[in-house]
Amino acid sequence: MTFDKHCLRLYAVTDRAWVGRQSLLEQVEDALRGGATCVQLREKELPEEEFLREAVEMAELCRRYHVPFLINDNVEIALRCGADGVHVGQDDMAAAEARRLLGPDKIVGVSVHTPDEAEKALRDGADYLGVGAVFSTSTKTDVSVLTHEALRAICGATPLPAVAIGGISLANVQELAGSGVEGIAVVSAIFGAPAIREATQALLAASEQMVG
Repeated sequence: MTFDKHCLRLYAVTDRAWVGRQSLLEQVEDALRGGATCVQLREKELPEEEFLREAVEMAELCRRYHVPFLINDNVEIALRCGADGVHVGQDDMAAAEARRLLGPDKIVGVSVHTPDEAEKALRDGADYLGVGAVFSTSTKTDVSVLTHEALRAICGATPLPAVAIGGISLANVQELAGSGVEGIAVVSAIFGAPAIREATQALLAASEQMVG
């Protein structure tokens, strides 16, 4: 799938913390029905073969909705399930190595926290940047929150499009206006919502307004 920066407008990142009444696949389909423009499957605990089965099902689901499907960190799973690409952090596989293994046609996203990391991601062949945390978040407790000025500096350091992540909700998304991000990556505000489809619709509208 060809990467387009508009795919970053509402980027849904999975978290099975809210699986129960619905399966993760059902939750993701609700988010896609609500307008999610990209899906990242993030699994840190699942055994490899169970992760692969889930990834294969989710890749097919995202293809039906014509939305890019990315795997967090695990390049091997991404290759085996036919994902559109991967997202790697600073402590995961190097972006340059992910690009080498995936080839030129897959999507590679990189988490960055400074302009220097953004510039390195560009040199390593990244397609987009994940920048954060932009607000305090319960998903990751070991990251510091970026100021609006720091976020602007990172977004302006390279021509790569950037998606903001970390503690984003309907209540604070407009605070990101003017920062240079192309969209928002959301975990709990989608998957922790009592009505995922409706929450996704509202977040997409807010993100469109924020980007302008």
